[in-house]
Amino acid sequence: MDMGLKGRVAIVGASSRGLGKACALELARQGATVVTCARNCEALQATAKEIRQATGAEVRHLQADLTQPEQIRHLADEVLRRYGRIDVLVTNNGGPPAGYFDEFDDDDFAAAHELTLMSAVRLIRAVLPAMRVQQWGRIVNITSVSVKQPIDNLLLSNVYRAGVVALAKTLSQQEAIHGITINNVAPGYTRTDRVIELAGSRAAEEGKSVEEVLGEQAAAYPMKRMGEPEELAALVDGGYVEGLL
Repeated sequence: MDMGLKGRVAIVGASSRGLGKACALELARQGATVVTCARNCEALQATAKEIRQATGAEVRHLQADLTQPEQIRHLADEVLRRYGRIDVLVTNNGGPPAGYFDEFDDDDFAAAHELTLMSAVRLIRAVLPAMRVQQWGRIVNITSVSVKQPIDNLLLSNVYRAGVVALAKTLSQQEAIHGITINNVAPGYTRTDRVIELAGSRAAEEGKSVEEVLGEQAAAYPMKRMGEPEELAALVDGGYVEGLL
């Protein structure tokens, strides 16, 4: 199905692996020009090359730490300098560490604030002016099912991902007049490196294997399996053009 993304320019946050990589791949398959970013330059280069070879699309990569305001600004400026437009933004970033309230101090909360909430705030701020000029834009935030039901040992994620949802809901009403839609996707457990890492932490606490923990999590779903990153990417991609998400 043609999603109308040919010729569009997309930025995908934290896209060297996991959900970000899957979204970048799906956008490229639909004919968008995709700009990937992440902190790990080596992994980022490998991912961009892999997507180019798989799709034939133009895929560029720019190293960026999304907790650093100046690097986000540089990312948007470089995309505008090269292409003159930004049509699609996927805000995505690694999650804060797992743990419980008594394990975290003010510095931990401040770091999670920058990582999870402010990275989305600054990415959106960086692209909105160009989208307003175009009178068209699609912004999708990758959050988590924890925005609906907090996950017991993911306190920091629970707190700040909910803030991203509030941000999107507020801005979506203000920016609709400019032809810009802002939506959230809240995946449950999806088999990414992040989920496997979290399962490893729980496995160590409970004296289980990682696969046992992953199996227990999957058993809670009707299909008795976790989602795959590519399935989420297809959902995100399908909602862009008409802002149906």
